[in-house]
Amino acid sequence: VRLTESGGGLVQAGESLRLSCTPSPETPNTFTILTMAWFRQAPGREREFVAAISRSDGLTTIYADSVKGRFTISRDKVKKVMHLQMENLRLEDTAVYYCNAKKPSGVGEYSDYWGPGTQVTVSA
Repeated sequence: VRLTESGGGLVQAGESLRLSCTPSPETPNTFTILTMAWFRQAPGREREFVAAISRSDGLTTIYADSVKGRFTISRDKVKKVMHLQMENLRLEDTAVYYCNAKKPSGVGEYSDYWGPGTQVTVSA
């Protein structure tokens, strides 16, 4: 599975951005079975979890406390794309954002896939 992120850029604090992640699936059904998430990594810091969405209809979402109430993760099973809508961006949201996908590979086992990342820079 190859993941491609888009939508990063430079914005001012308080503004919004929407990131997108498009998997290149191996089969037409692959997008449906992927559990997907966003992570981010700021300079000098470890990669951290941002948000995740369950496979299929994406009825379950979870967020890091730092983005709860400001970011919304969603997935469109028809267009086969995942989004991260980011509102009220803060300076501390500046980071490279990575799309992550987990594909079942056995009972209780998953294969991890990562995109190359997209830069989000928030200025004062």
